[in-house]
Amino acid sequence: MPYFWNRKPMRVLLHVCCGPCSITVARELLDQGAEIEGLYYNPNIHPLAEYARRRDGALEVAARLGFPLTVLDAEYDPRVFFRAVNGREDARCGACYGLRLGRTAALARERGFDAFSSTLLYSKYQQHDDIADQGAALAGDGLEFLYRDFRSGWGEGIRISKEWGIYRQQWCGCLYSENERYAKLLKP
Repeated sequence: MPYFWNRKPMRVLLHVCCGPCSITVARELLDQGAEIEGLYYNPNIHPLAEYARRRDGALEVAARLGFPLTVLDAEYDPRVFFRAVNGREDARCGACYGLRLGRTAALARERGFDAFSSTLLYSKYQQHDDIADQGAALAGDGLEFLYRDFRSGWGEGIRISKEWGIYRQQWCGCLYSENERYAKLLKP
C-alpha cells in the first residue's frame, strides 16, 4: 500500500532503535513512496558505549539507504529511563515505549510530519499491541501513528546487517534486558 497524504508522499518520522532493525523498515517505507527521516532517541540503552555503537550502526544504515537521521545525543540520559521504570522493572517495556514514542511524536508535530512510526515494530521480541496502542494514543491533531507489522522482514534484516557489517546487539538495550540475556553466566 503506497503511503500518501493528501496526494503527496507521506512524511514519516521514524524512531530508530538501531541499525539492523531499521534496514527493512526504512526500505519498505521508501519503496512505498514515503519520505522518511529517522530519529535516534534511546535513553534506555546502557551503557554509553553500547548507545554509541548502536547509534553509529543506525547512522551507517541511514547513509546507505539515503535518508536523514536526527540523533539526539544531547538528550541521552539513562536516568530518564530508570525513573520511568522505577518500581516496575519486570514490566518496564511499556514505559520504555512511551518514552521513545512520546519524544518521536512531539518532534514529528514540531517539524510538521504527517506520521510517525518506530523500528521497534520490526522486532519479534517487542510487544506490538502495546506499541500500537501507545502510538495511537499519541497521534491526533493531524499526526498519524503509522502502525505496520514489519516482522516479515526479520530474516532479511539480519542477513543484510551481517552483509553490511552493521553492529548487531543481543539484547534490547536496557540494563535489565542485558542482565536477563546473560544471567546464565552466573553460577547458582
